Amino acid sequence: MIEKKLPIPPFTEETAKQKIQAAEDGWNSKDPIKVSKAYTVDSEWRNRDQFINGREEIQAFLANKWDEEIDYKLKKEYWAHTDNRIAVRFEYEYRDKDNQWWRAYGNENWEFDENGLMKKRFASINDLAIDVSERRL
Repeated sequence: MIEKKLPIPPFTEETAKQKIQAAEDGWNSKDPIKVSKAYTVDSEWRNRDQFINGREEIQAFLANKWDEEIDYKLKKEYWAHTDNRIAVRFEYEYRDKDNQWWRAYGNENWEFDENGLMKKRFASINDLAIDVSERRL
């Protein structure tokens, strides 16, 4: 059975924004298995200084991420798109186990296969310690 994740390429601005909203909703669910199903079984990631390959590694990475990043909340914004690629700007907030709040800013470049599954995700991310009173999300 062929997996499909709508919308599929080629993207319009409208369908690119739908894909971005679906990704935001998925990541905010904090469900590693659910989120991993948006990616090809052999998906390639660069996340900061980590290289992650395939759904099993994605699931392990996300489970660890959301264990460490408590009260995680993400917001993604459309930046640009082409036929099968989307660029987004994002920010998210979380607190660590010492109750220090953080805001992470970054950009992601996504590439999709013909079935709408993400086959490549390259993320550049910077973290900023914030006071709880500075939270926006």
